[in-house]
Amino acid sequence: MTSLKIPTTYQADVLGSDYQQLVLEFPDDYEGKVVATLVRKKNTQTTTKAILYIHGFIDYFFQTEMADQFNQQGFDFYALDLRKYGRSRLGHQQLYNVRDLSEYDAEINKALEIIQAEGHDAVLLSGHSTGGLICTLFAAHHPQHSLIKGLWANSPFYDFNMSEFEKNKALPQLSKLGRLLPNLTIPSGLNKWYVPSLHCHYHGEWNFNLEWKQPSYKMVKLSFVRAIHEAQKEIHAGVTLTIPTLVMHSHQTTNPKKWGIEAQTSDVILNVHDIQKYAEKMIGDISIQTIENGLHDLVLSAPKVREQVYQNLFAWIKEKGI
Repeated sequence: MTSLKIPTTYQADVLGSDYQQLVLEFPDDYEGKVVATLVRKKNTQTTTKAILYIHGFIDYFFQTEMADQFNQQGFDFYALDLRKYGRSRLGHQQLYNVRDLSEYDAEINKALEIIQAEGHDAVLLSGHSTGGLICTLFAAHHPQHSLIKGLWANSPFYDFNMSEFEKNKALPQLSKLGRLLPNLTIPSGLNKWYVPSLHCHYHGEWNFNLEWKQPSYKMVKLSFVRAIHEAQKEIHAGVTLTIPTLVMHSHQTTNPKKWGIEAQTSDVILNVHDIQKYAEKMIGDISIQTIENGLHDLVLSAPKVREQVYQNLFAWIKEKGI
C-alpha cells in the first residue's frame, strides 16, 4: 500500500489571515500528479469539535460566513477543495475530472486524520450538492468511524434533474458510454442564472473566483455523469446511516429562462422533490428540512433565509449532542 505524504506546515490562504491551507499530495492518477487542499479557520478558543465541509460541482470553498457561524458555535472549521477543483487544480489537469466518486475518499480520510491529530474527537461531516452525495456515501461506507458524529447535507445531489424518460432511458446509456469514452462531453443543462444570482458582479452579494466557480458551464464530461450515476444508484437503493443526519433543501425548484425573482428564491439546479424522496429512503436518524426561498447552496441565500438555515442547523446540532 502506498503511503501518503503527510504535510507539516500550513500556508496563508487566499481568504485572508484567519484562514490557512495545507496542500495534500496523493499518488498519481490517470492524469498524473494529484493534490487536494485542506483549508481551516480555527476558533479563538480551544475546542475538540470540528466541521469538515465539501463543496459541490464547479465549486470550491469560499463561504466565509459559514465558517464564522461554526466558529461562533464552538467548532473549528475545515473545508476541502477536492482534487481538480479550485485551489487544488494543477496545470495538466482537466477541471472537475473524475471517474468514480471513491477517488475522493483519499482526501477525506487524510483530512480526518489531520483533524484528529489537531486535537478533535468529534466531526460534523458536511457537503453541498455533489459534496452532499459524496459525504452521504462516505458516512454510509464508514459506519464505525470514530470521529464522525453527524452529517449535514445541503441540497445533496441524490438524483439528476431530468425527466423520468431521460432518467430511465438516456441516463443509463450515457453512463455506460462514459466508461468507454470518459472525455466525451454532452450539454450540462445547468441553468445559466445560478452563478449570476450569487456573484456581486452580477445580481448577488458574494465575491468568489470566477475561474474556480465559473459563470456558465455548458458541457459536462461523460466520466462525471457515470461517476454520479453509479453513486446515485446506491442512494436510490437506500443506504443506512449510523449517525444523526440532517438533509436540507429549498421549498421549490424552478428553471427560469430570464432573470427574475425565481432565480433568487429557488433551487435552479436540482429537483427538491428528488432530494426529499431519496432522503426519505435512507435508514437511520434522518431529519429532512425544507427552507423557504432557499437557493441551491442554502448558505448563499438571501440574509433572512440563511439566518433560518443556521438557526435550524444549530438547533439540530444541539438536539443531537454533536
